[in-house]
Amino acid sequence: MTDVTPFLWFDDAAEEAVTFYTALVPDSEIVALGRYPDEVPGMGGKVMHVHFRLAGRDYFGMDAGPQFPFTEAVSLYVSCGDQAEVDRYWNALVADGGEEQPCGWLKDRWGLSWQIIPDRLVELIRHPDPDVAHRAVQAMLRMRRIDIAALEAAVAGT
Repeated sequence: MTDVTPFLWFDDAAEEAVTFYTALVPDSEIVALGRYPDEVPGMGGKVMHVHFRLAGRDYFGMDAGPQFPFTEAVSLYVSCGDQAEVDRYWNALVADGGEEQPCGWLKDRWGLSWQIIPDRLVELIRHPDPDVAHRAVQAMLRMRRIDIAALEAAVAGT
């Protein structure tokens, strides 16, 4: 069976990032970590390969230098059940140098983009009543962190 697994290229902080991610996301772990040998110029001791799981899904990563930074073209999507979960992920990921972005997106301190999205937002923007969906989208477009109560108020017209 063929597996397709995301592989993340970090400048030089793969171990720090992966340790943080696996502590933040339930059902996560570092499966294996290998380091460059000291004989590799400028890379000795850095992460040559790390296999980790986030919410039971496999990822790989490495330290490989600043040539290819992360962009918003790839992001990790976190489906959240309630506002407390949105707030927990949001606050942890923007702390220590993360950057808030519009519509529930952010960049963590390593530059990796995340979407922290409550399930309720998805329900509202897929609502069968196009007016409800439109009001939800318009409210979302004015937000950085998604606020479920503000979405509900916008949909209700209050």
